[in-house]
Amino acid sequence: MTLRPVFPSGLRAWSALLSVSAFNLALFASSLATAQTVWPSSFTARLEALALLQSLNADLLSHDSATETLHRWCADHRLNPASSIVAERVHGQDKPADAAVLATLNAAPGEMVRYRRVRLACGDRVLSEADNWYLPAKLTPQMNQALDASDTPFGLVVKPLGFHRRTLSAVLLFSPLPAAWDLTGARGAPDGDLAIPHEVIQHRAVLTNAAGEPFSVVVETYTDKVLPDRAP
Repeated sequence: MTLRPVFPSGLRAWSALLSVSAFNLALFASSLATAQTVWPSSFTARLEALALLQSLNADLLSHDSATETLHRWCADHRLNPASSIVAERVHGQDKPADAAVLATLNAAPGEMVRYRRVRLACGDRVLSEADNWYLPAKLTPQMNQALDASDTPFGLVVKPLGFHRRTLSAVLLFSPLPAAWDLTGARGAPDGDLAIPHEVIQHRAVLTNAAGEPFSVVVETYTDKVLPDRAP
């Protein structure tokens, strides 16, 4: 008796196989995108990582649009060949505006405040996660429609307002080198890996229109994916 391999027959069977393969590829791509960034633990690698994080931090602080800054960063550091930034809406995680947000927005009692959470991604790399509270009354109907119905980044939608960004706080959540390393001589372990946490920089800012009126408060958390996958 000769044994022959048995293959699924029919279009439906092949379609099922292709669906499973596509699903597995999607899972694999997702795992790559969310995997923790690991660099060498050498002093040189730590110094390079710190220089990159500080450079990005300064670049973000000196420009009004985080989306445009990330677009340049992605292209300049070749994080993805396409280098375009895409906003991915996150639904079902609404956060009500607290007293601090309402005060910063100068929101009138009972005034509507909307919430939008997005991830800004360069290819399959999520570079930042942003919480945004805004006053729809300060925007045009077209802008509100675009924010409700699309994944377009907030900064691009409201760009016609000629807005300005005022940073309320900027925190480096991760430093590859300890404080005062230049004085203490603490240069870290020369061997092994440097595991970089998921959250590396956080900014809190308010956007004001041409009349100086606040209309948006944003908290942006930048991820380890702003760094290349390995030390340059």
